Amino acid sequence: MTPLIVTGTDTGVGKSVVSAGLTAALGAQYWKPVQSGLEDETDSELVARLTGVTPLPETYRLPLPASPHLSAEDAGVEIDLDALSLPKVDGALVVEGAGGVMVPLNRKHFYLDLFARWQAPIVLVARTQLGTINHTTLSLMALRGAGCNVIGVIFNGAAEPEVEETIAQMANVTHLGRLAPLSELTPGALAEGVKAIDMTTIRAAL
Repeated sequence: MTPLIVTGTDTGVGKSVVSAGLTAALGAQYWKPVQSGLEDETDSELVARLTGVTPLPETYRLPLPASPHLSAEDAGVEIDLDALSLPKVDGALVVEGAGGVMVPLNRKHFYLDLFARWQAPIVLVARTQLGTINHTTLSLMALRGAGCNVIGVIFNGAAEPEVEETIAQMANVTHLGRLAPLSELTPGALAEGVKAIDMTTIRAAL
C-alpha cells in the first residue's frame, strides 16, 4: 500500500491529531521523520497515546522547538534528504511532516522538495479560522506546482461551511471532511470525530 503523507497549511493546525485518526482508521504504522522540540509530548508520543501504535523511530530528534533547519543547526547537524527515504513497511504508513509545506529542512530544501521526491499521495490539513483560504490555496498551489498528488483537504476546527466550500470550489480540491473540536483528546473521542472524514476516498488513493 502506498504511504500517505499528512502535511498542513501551518504549524498548530492539527496535523498530529489528524495523523493519529488516520493511523487508527487505516490500521497503519506512523512515522514522523523530523521532530523539533523534545521537552513536551512529541508528535510520535501523541500518536502512540491515541492509537496504541508504536511509531517508527524519527530519523532526526532535535531538542530545540523551532523550524527543523534551525533546530538542526542548534544541534550541530544538517538534515540530509537522502537520509529521509520512505520506510518499507507491511500495510499502510502515515507520514507526518512538520509545520507547513514550505518549512525548511536545511538551507537548500523545503519540506516541499521532500514531498516531491517521495511522490506519495498527500492530505493537507487546514484550519477553518480566518486566513485559511489564503493559506490553504497557497499550500495547494505549491504542492501542485511541484508535481505532488494531493488527495484533498481535511479541515480541523469549528464548522465554516462557506469558507470550506470556497476553498474546495476555487482551489478545485476534494473536501475530505472536517474534524470537529474534541471535548477531550482520547482514543474514543478521536475515533468518533474521524467518522466525519471521507476514508473511502483516502483508501482509494493508496
